[in-house]
Amino acid sequence: MDVRFQRNLHAETVDQCHPAPFLCLAPTDSAEEAIRQMRDHNRGDVLICQDQGLVGIFTERDVLKLMAGGASFAVPLEEVMTPDPVVLRASDNVGRAITLMSRGGYRRLPIVDEKGRPTGMITVEGIMHYLVEYFPTLIYNLPPEPHRAAQMREGA
Repeated sequence: MDVRFQRNLHAETVDQCHPAPFLCLAPTDSAEEAIRQMRDHNRGDVLICQDQGLVGIFTERDVLKLMAGGASFAVPLEEVMTPDPVVLRASDNVGRAITLMSRGGYRRLPIVDEKGRPTGMITVEGIMHYLVEYFPTLIYNLPPEPHRAAQMREGA
């Protein structure tokens, strides 16, 4: 791996990854309201906030679980949200964000301040924009299947 690439992943903060705006609802709001907000704002998640602090997250995966279980969408978010989600701080580096997302299988992570108040959302899309923006040569020159070795030599 390119040394400059590795160095930047550990030096640049998640602020550089195009943090997305976030939606915030109360734990007592319904899943139906969360789904409506997600649809209206073209978002895949809603943060659950209480007293301005982050207490949970509700994502499209949670919607699918509700649908698969035949549950009512009138249920309060506090019953179907993921409590105490994994979060990032604005000072965390891009490498940490990628590691957390990769290990946890997350497509988005909330960014919070020192008091636990949400300030933004890091998404896989934002990280991809960051990588292409800062490392275009490395990204654009990747082979279509980087871990595949040629079976035969090409050419005459």
